[in-house]
Amino acid sequence: MSDTRPRRDVRRTLPARKRIALIAHDGKKEEMLEWAERWRDTLARHELIGTGTTARRIAGQLGLEVEALMSGPLGGDQQIGARIAEQALDLLVFFWDPFAPQPHDPDVKALLRLAALWNLPVACNPASADFLLSSPWLDRDFEMTIPDAGSWISQRTG
Repeated sequence: MSDTRPRRDVRRTLPARKRIALIAHDGKKEEMLEWAERWRDTLARHELIGTGTTARRIAGQLGLEVEALMSGPLGGDQQIGARIAEQALDLLVFFWDPFAPQPHDPDVKALLRLAALWNLPVACNPASADFLLSSPWLDRDFEMTIPDAGSWISQRTG
């Protein structure tokens, strides 16, 4: 009988120059901009990816280079999720609004599920984002474990 979840015994090294995703719901965009402005110099040392308006506003108002994906409801959350699954993202800063109903809540849940599955560091508010960006590991390689997806798939199909 195969295990219901993959073993977490594959090693992955997050590089010193992190790939950081920045996402903010509409009610949290100003809070994201204020936070990003405080951390501007630190963020500038890393590769930034963001969804829709969040990426454009951070790039335009703070002068940071941010790769802009689709807006969240149009598939941006899913694009970020794909990068997580492909090991092409190192940190997720996602200021979601607990007071506003989101028409794409299933996408948000799927994104957070992928981050948990792949052991990706996540911050959902300015305090946790401050902790992530002030970590001594931010500017150094960091080794962590991730699921052994290949072994898990072969057990389930073999």
